[in-house]
Amino acid sequence: MVTFIHLITTLLFLSATVSSCPPSDLEALLAVKSSLKEPYLKIFNTWTGAQCCSNWFGVSCDPTTGRVADLTLRGESEDPIFQKSGRTGGYMTGSIDPAICRLDKLTTLIVADWKAVSGQIPTCIATSLTSLRVLDLVGNQISGNIPADIGNLQSLAVLNLADNQISGGIPASIVKLKSLKHLDLGNNKISGGIPADFGNLVMLSRALLNRNQLTGPIPSSIGKMYRLADLDLAMNQISGSIPPELGKMRVLSTLNLDSNQISGQIPPALLSNSGMGILNLSRNALEGNIPDVFGSNSYFMVLDLSYNNLKGPIPGSLSSSKFVGHLDLSHNHLCGSIPIGSPFDQFEAPSFANNDCLCGNPLKTC
Repeated sequence: MVTFIHLITTLLFLSATVSSCPPSDLEALLAVKSSLKEPYLKIFNTWTGAQCCSNWFGVSCDPTTGRVADLTLRGESEDPIFQKSGRTGGYMTGSIDPAICRLDKLTTLIVADWKAVSGQIPTCIATSLTSLRVLDLVGNQISGNIPADIGNLQSLAVLNLADNQISGGIPASIVKLKSLKHLDLGNNKISGGIPADFGNLVMLSRALLNRNQLTGPIPSSIGKMYRLADLDLAMNQISGSIPPELGKMRVLSTLNLDSNQISGQIPPALLSNSGMGILNLSRNALEGNIPDVFGSNSYFMVLDLSYNNLKGPIPGSLSSSKFVGHLDLSHNHLCGSIPIGSPFDQFEAPSFANNDCLCGNPLKTC
C-alpha cells in the first residue's frame, strides 16, 4: 500500500511540474505577450497564472522537462476560439520581442497570418533557438533582414517568411541548413543574388522565392537538389540563361520562372523531362526555336512560353504528348502552320495570338 501511495504521489508531482513553467520560460512568454496586441479573439486572456503548459493558447511544453517546446499562434485557424468569436481570421499588431530567445528549447515558432505584426525578426533567434525545426512568420508586416546567422539552425525543416516586408539579401549561411525541406520567402522585398551554392540544400523539396527583387543568374548548383519538386523564381529580376541542369532533375515537377529577364535558349531537356508538369517561362527574353523534343510521356498541366522572342515553327512532336492542359505560345515570333489534332484542337486563338506568321485553326487559314 505504501508503494502504491508513493507512486500516486510521484505521478501527481510530475503532473504539477509539467503544467507549470520554469520561471525563466514564464517570464519570456509574458514579455512576448506584452509586445503583441490581439483585440478580437483575446487569445492572450488565456495567458494567466503560472501554469503556462496548461490551457495557454498556442503554448505546448515538453512532457518530460516541462520546458516550452512549441509556440503556435496562427491568425487563420479552425480552433474553437475562432469559431466562438465568429471570425475566420485574426488581426494582431505589435512585434516579436527578443525575449522569445530565452525559450531556448523551442522546436516550433509560428506567428503567422496576423496581417499587422511588424518589427524585425530578432537576430537572437538564429543563435539561441538552435532546436528550432519550424520557423513560420508568414502573412505579417515584418521588415528588416533575415538574420545573417540563420544557418546555425541545423534542425530547421521549415522556414516560411512569405508575405511580409523583408528586405536585404538571402544570407550566405542559409545553405548550411542541411535539414531544410520547405523554404518560402515569396512576396517580400529581398534583393541581391541567389547564393551560388544554393544547391547544397539537398533535402529541400520546395523553394519559393517568387515576387521579390532578386537579380543575377539561376545557380547551376540547383541541379544537385535531387528532392526538389517545386521551384518558383517568378516575378524577380533574374537574368542569364536557364541552366541545362534543371532539365535533368527527375523530381522537379513545377518550375515557374516567369516575369524575369532570362535570356538564351530553352534547354531541350527541360521540355523532354517526363516529370515536368507545370512549366512557366513567360515574360522573359528567351530566343531561338522551341526544341522539338516532346514525347508520349510528356504531361503538362501548364506549358506557358508566352511573351518571349521565340521563333520558328511550333514543334510537331508536341502532338505526341500524353496531355497538355493549358498552352500559351502567344506574343513571340513563331511562324508556320499550327499542327492539326490533339492537343491543338482544344486551344483557342489567344494561345497563339501575336506571333509573326502562325496560321491554321484556330487562327486564319494558311
